[in-house]
Amino acid sequence: MKHFTWIFFLVSPICSLFGQAKDTLPKHQVMVIDGDTINVINIDPVLISASMDEAKREEYRKLKRRVIKVLPYAKLAASKMQAMEDNLALKKTKKEKKKYIKQCEESMKNLYMEQLKNLSIEEGKVLMKLIHRETGKTTWEIMKNYRGGAETLFWQAFGSVYGHDMKAEYDPVLDYQIEHIIKQENLE
Repeated sequence: MKHFTWIFFLVSPICSLFGQAKDTLPKHQVMVIDGDTINVINIDPVLISASMDEAKREEYRKLKRRVIKVLPYAKLAASKMQAMEDNLALKKTKKEKKKYIKQCEESMKNLYMEQLKNLSIEEGKVLMKLIHRETGKTTWEIMKNYRGGAETLFWQAFGSVYGHDMKAEYDPVLDYQIEHIIKQENLE
């Protein structure tokens, strides 16, 4: 028993040394301005808005469903367009480029046309904005680059009948709800 108490007194300080938790708080920066010390803490931007009534809340839910549904198509369009641009750079003649663009268009039609046909008008509007967000180009610019001005003008006129604008741009400030949904749902 005597040895046990001695061992206990020798081991207990060592155990308490390992029992201390490490500091998990992030180190913060301080700035000294005119002798005053100011703590600097970076936080994520916060969206402050008035509380939504039921109609606005329902509209937000609809927008959220639309964004979740069409964002994968916008990301896919951006990656396909980038791959197409890379491959077009390797083509030497205008004829080869035109043929390659036709092949890409046909393969994309075969793969995605049925799914895209089933999009609603509002989902199409969101998709056009998200394509601009992902590629940096409006659907008007993309179509004009690959199909020409006359056909682009035709599709712009046709889309305007249903309320679409191919020149619609994505603006993170004006389209803050879309941006908020993307960040909130970790869709980035």
